Amino acid sequence: MQDLLASHGSAYDINLEVFRSMTQTITGWPGGKPSQRRRPGDIPRPGDDVFPKRVLVFSPHPDDDVISMGGTLIRLVDQGHEVHVAYQTSGNIAVFDADAIRFADFAAEYNRLFRVAAGTGAQQAAKLERHIEEFLRNKKPGQIDSPEVQQIKRLIRRGEARAAGRDCGVPVERLHFMDLPFYETGTVRKNPIGEEDIRLTVELLEQIMPHQVYAAGDLSDPHGTHRVCLSAVSRALHRLRDRAWAKQCALWLYRGAWQEWEPHKIQMAVPLSPSELSRKRHAVFKHQSQKDTAMFPGADEREFWQRAEERNTQTAQTYNELGFAEYAAIEGFVSWQLD
Repeated sequence: MQDLLASHGSAYDINLEVFRSMTQTITGWPGGKPSQRRRPGDIPRPGDDVFPKRVLVFSPHPDDDVISMGGTLIRLVDQGHEVHVAYQTSGNIAVFDADAIRFADFAAEYNRLFRVAAGTGAQQAAKLERHIEEFLRNKKPGQIDSPEVQQIKRLIRRGEARAAGRDCGVPVERLHFMDLPFYETGTVRKNPIGEEDIRLTVELLEQIMPHQVYAAGDLSDPHGTHRVCLSAVSRALHRLRDRAWAKQCALWLYRGAWQEWEPHKIQMAVPLSPSELSRKRHAVFKHQSQKDTAMFPGADEREFWQRAEERNTQTAQTYNELGFAEYAAIEGFVSWQLD
């Protein structure tokens, strides 16, 4: 403390400087506030002159977007921005075998009921159902799922992501399922990031040309998927750094599923009301295959929505204890500058 006082002046001045600095992180307009909506005393923020924005949210697994920044995602949509969500991996290994059997049974029954394609579709669905049930009944510990089983598990996660996206107001055509190759090994162990992973990420960025990019910065994911996905985003943006749109693009890192940003690191704090927190929770609930018991929970046995909600409310409580307004919850973000 003595060194701090010597370099920055009195404790009063330091307290005031920190308070003002943290005040400027709090915003209800994560995509920027248009000039016609500003009020006297509002703090101008970088990028406010572009409204509405194209926003691209990268989600390593099909539920990380709503778990970690569901409230901010909802607010960006409600405030009129063009929001896209890119699901970087299929998340198929996190689906329980019983769910795969249940959905295969549904597909077969649906096709039998409506006699799809004059019976051809029904026969194929029944054959698929038999294969899946027989394969999973005789599956050995550690055995890789067959391509058919992997595909139906992939479709389960996609359907849940679409349902959550609709809940947040994101049109289906703005949901992008990337299925990055590094993930598709069928096992917990994944391949290293490859050229194809980066190429697919570059193509999506070039297609959307976003003003804002959000990516997962909680690197405590026990299987390293978040770390690889962040690497794909950063390397793709680095290749595009000379593009005019990329020079103006802001990259924000979120956390929530596995850890939370410490308050002193947060550079954008988005407060959530009780109703927004409830909307976020319901969006997370759409991922039913991950509800109740996740296949890979890590050291924390709680459901993902419980972890994220506790962290968001704790962040809000910390801000309140530091003298700021009382909010139901806060989602925190850190700006990342590419080299």
